[in-house]
Amino acid sequence: MSFKSIIQDMKGELGSISRKGFDVKFGHGARSRSHRVVQDSSVPIDAFMQSCWANMPTELLRDVLMRIEASEVTWPPRKSVSACAGVCRNWREIMKEIVKTPEISGNLTFPISLKQPGPRNSLLQCYIKRNCSNQTYYLYLGLNQSTNDDGKFLLMARKCRRPTCTDYIISLNGDDVSKGSSTYIGKLRSNFLGTKFTIYDSQPPNSGAKVTKSCSTRLTNVKQVSPRVPAGNYPVAHISYELNVLGSRGPRRMQCIMDAIPASSIEPGGVAPTQTEFLHSYLDTFPSLPFFRSKSTRAESFQSGPFSTQRDRMLVLRNKAPRWHEQLQCWCLNFNGRVTVASVKNFQLVASAENLAAGQEQHENVILQFGKVGKDVFTMDYQYPISAFQAFAICLSSFDTKIACE
Repeated sequence: MSFKSIIQDMKGELGSISRKGFDVKFGHGARSRSHRVVQDSSVPIDAFMQSCWANMPTELLRDVLMRIEASEVTWPPRKSVSACAGVCRNWREIMKEIVKTPEISGNLTFPISLKQPGPRNSLLQCYIKRNCSNQTYYLYLGLNQSTNDDGKFLLMARKCRRPTCTDYIISLNGDDVSKGSSTYIGKLRSNFLGTKFTIYDSQPPNSGAKVTKSCSTRLTNVKQVSPRVPAGNYPVAHISYELNVLGSRGPRRMQCIMDAIPASSIEPGGVAPTQTEFLHSYLDTFPSLPFFRSKSTRAESFQSGPFSTQRDRMLVLRNKAPRWHEQLQCWCLNFNGRVTVASVKNFQLVASAENLAAGQEQHENVILQFGKVGKDVFTMDYQYPISAFQAFAICLSSFDTKIACE
């Protein structure tokens, strides 16, 4: 029996459970009367727990789910993993144990994966599609739009111009990017000149993060936010573009200070903070999707706040300096075939020399690369210790007009 037929049978059984009551006939003397006994509305019934799928032996269920998770490593076949996690509580709890974080598995399965660091030893390949007519940007998981696989939708951002700054509102929902939405997860804000940016997370990236008061804090719908967690913006990174004395004739120079990531995370055995669940009510848009909760305590051991020690100072990323190609008469970087169109927006980010251990090459490990492959299509590849959300926000800063830089 195929997985699709199993899900269909399961839905049919749940539907019959919800439709039927409990019909019991009682005999009394010579007369027989039929009485319908209905469920007491004050006592809730979990239809999933009455299903035969929820009562499968744990050992058998775990073996089935492990085989499904191991066999489906790419998207869209990986949709089955998410579907399994949405069947019932038993399936969801086991799936949360089986599915690993992107750092370990290299896969983006559940929405919380977008807030977790990418894989350590390889770049996770994504692409961004820009819609200039309504100033929106869509992030997809996949090689690029020219492949047969349309990719998996990950995030959407909308540009909002203000008198003194520009905001890029980032959402999990491709149709709703308002800051009052339950799917709002953060934003990117620029200064008036477009040379300095701040990335804000809608929830604290670690235990001691401090909220920054802003207009978006007041606009957040308080009914959609858990009372345990204050609604607001938590700064997680600062991006700055240096003044280019050569104007448009020279490449951009940028620097990213990752406030929430220690410099020690890029060293062997280093640890970056890992969010384990959405603390806000993001479940409204994804009612059937679970959110991964890691049992690892490595992220919990990291305390936020100022990095007082030399080892735990903030991670600083700088763009890799391109070289001038005499024959082509242009600045060049090796994107390993992932970028095909020359653009001032193209860049590669590496750890700054001040973050690297003695003897380690500065340009050895590209943490984020972004480049143009079509009129409105750009590739975005990232890896540990930054997340898809952070990488997407950094790339959005490259789209913004920079009056003082070019």
